[in-house]
Amino acid sequence: MGQPSTQASNAIIYLTYGAFLIFGCAVAWKLRHQTKGEFLSSNRTQTAFPLALNFIASALGSGILFAYPQLATIAGVQGVVVYAIASAAPLMIFATLGPIIRKKCPEGFVLPEWTRQRYGIAAAIYLSALTLITMFLYMVAELSALGQVVTALTGMDGLPVIVVQCVVTTIYTSLGGFKISFITDNIQGALVVGLVIIATISIGVETEIDKSLVDSSGLLDASLLGWQLLYILPVAILTNDFFLSQFWIRTFASKTDRDLWIGVSIAAIATLIIVTLVGSTGLLATWTGVFDPNNPEQDGSVAFFYLINELPAWTVGFVLVMVVSLSTAAFDSFQSAMVSTFSNDFCRNKLNIWVIRGLVVLIIFPVVVIALKAPSILQIYLISDLVSASTIPVLVLGLSDRLYWWRGFEVIVGGLGGILTVFIFGTIYYGNALDGGKLILLENGLYANDWSAFGAFVAAPIGGLLWGFGACALRLAVHFMIAKVKGRRFDALDRPAYLRHQVEGGNEYAEDDEVHVARDGLVTVDHKGKFF
Repeated sequence: MGQPSTQASNAIIYLTYGAFLIFGCAVAWKLRHQTKGEFLSSNRTQTAFPLALNFIASALGSGILFAYPQLATIAGVQGVVVYAIASAAPLMIFATLGPIIRKKCPEGFVLPEWTRQRYGIAAAIYLSALTLITMFLYMVAELSALGQVVTALTGMDGLPVIVVQCVVTTIYTSLGGFKISFITDNIQGALVVGLVIIATISIGVETEIDKSLVDSSGLLDASLLGWQLLYILPVAILTNDFFLSQFWIRTFASKTDRDLWIGVSIAAIATLIIVTLVGSTGLLATWTGVFDPNNPEQDGSVAFFYLINELPAWTVGFVLVMVVSLSTAAFDSFQSAMVSTFSNDFCRNKLNIWVIRGLVVLIIFPVVVIALKAPSILQIYLISDLVSASTIPVLVLGLSDRLYWWRGFEVIVGGLGGILTVFIFGTIYYGNALDGGKLILLENGLYANDWSAFGAFVAAPIGGLLWGFGACALRLAVHFMIAKVKGRRFDALDRPAYLRHQVEGGNEYAEDDEVHVARDGLVTVDHKGKFF
């Protein structure tokens, strides 16, 4: 029972990385003649099943082995179910909004491109900056989780594994770009599903539940935290998914809307099952007695590993392969998505392909440095959750043609105003500004026994919308006064020209002379929406 030997652990980990490196380089060699456009995206090329595997691989990561079991030890069955549904269901937003955005902006492959054409450059840069920061934090969290998982499963230092993973994914991602990430995610996604099945069977056969602990643990009972998370988690995860460009690139890569619906639906169901099984290990760890929630020396975030260390060493070996596959799939997706987003949003895809490949390498260094100092995986995720909860509601209003008068000014003011509203709420709730400021970072986490986190996630979207509509009223008032002073007609509420002459299959916002096709296959659109 317990950990495999150091030699066996090293062999399992590094042979798995070696296999991914060889496969990735082989595919990259096959793709060596691809254009810059193919390096950055693959619009309308992928069918349903590969999309499903890619969404699964991109939605998961080694961090799930900490977060889901930990919540199970705190909020019980209710927490497992809520967290699983809140993680899987938001994927359907890409099947719902993806076709709408692709119809309006068929040349794009990331969300900030639609934002640029709808709201203008300032709003696009604002969203792109938030997107890049969020993905950077997720990369940090992934490496931090990987190091902690390896240490928990094998007792070895996680740093060499972190370095090797960065080298492996950087080599094949810099050579092959998005397409290599898409192909390797197919293999890694299928591998993860198979390994989860094997690990689940092993845990089911080897684990013995102490029935006396089931009732005494209280994990079958509903709790206030469980009901709060029923609102907090869907809002946090749904809005934060908008900031993850790897999902949008894969959305635009779907061959048809039908392929997108089928692929995302399969991925959502598979993700629901996987994270439910992983979360259940927190329950099993408590009910078998290997984790005691009343023991201050034990940490619920490693409940999964308490349970795994009671199983045969070969089971830990399978889990190691699963962890490497999970982490590699998630990490290379972030790498390619970050580079594609930066190239499109800040450089308008004018960079040489070798410069783009160099960027893949450069972003690794700060990620590794910060990951080695990151104390909490969950805390890293939470940093961007309130920002997304503030920004996304005011952003998506622009998808409605009825709200054609909504501008980029409202998006930025609303997003920043939502964060300010959280600060105001926190100051009132705690009675002092210092704790109100700390609430923006959710320093007490989501699992505090009070209403602070719940109130913050109510204040962020509602405050963002209120500030957004206030900004809209201010902008219209300014336009009205300018019209009065200059003696011209007030036209700030006139329907825009693009709503009067929409062309089926064409860009909704841009004129024909604003769309350019380059020799490298990239389509660029010069049109910029109105900010003010």
